[in-house]
Amino acid sequence: MKKNNFKTTLDDLSQSIKRLKSHEKIIYKSAEIMNKTFKKNKVIFCGNGGSAADSSHAAAEFVGRFFKKNRKALNAISLNENNSSLTAIANDFDYKYVFSRQLEGIGKKGDVLFAISTSGRSKNIIEVIKKAKHMKIKTILLTGDNKLNEKICDVCIKVPAKRVDRIQELHILILHLLAEYIDQKN
Repeated sequence: MKKNNFKTTLDDLSQSIKRLKSHEKIIYKSAEIMNKTFKKNKVIFCGNGGSAADSSHAAAEFVGRFFKKNRKALNAISLNENNSSLTAIANDFDYKYVFSRQLEGIGKKGDVLFAISTSGRSKNIIEVIKKAKHMKIKTILLTGDNKLNEKICDVCIKVPAKRVDRIQELHILILHLLAEYIDQKN
């Protein structure tokens, strides 16, 4: 990578982070919903591709720990972890049901679904949000700056970026902000 491109990339990322400041209230709202949920219920994460890795990473931060060494494990799970379920559901039903079918089995009223999709158009993410609504499970969607109708979910965090890499970088920053906030509360 040329030095000029490196500087441009860092400048672009820095500007994206500055623009994220305007999303502070919605991020805080998500943190409060999640923290309340962890008192008696669970937060269920899911995502595709890089967002699948973020989903697993986020669940690990809550079940393990973030900063606080002696915090109890919080009830979080990623629907991306069971390869047998993912492939069986994709094969027997359709790939768009890989998350909604799992949610149907493990989700309950009082839980929170935390879905991650850079585009906001992933069929399996849309399907799991619909299933969550039907099951009266609160929904948080972490996505990019897109034309998605925010009313699809209870809380929609649209990060101020259009490039997939910038969206993913902001997503992991938000997930760490949420983990730090919840770590401090528990």
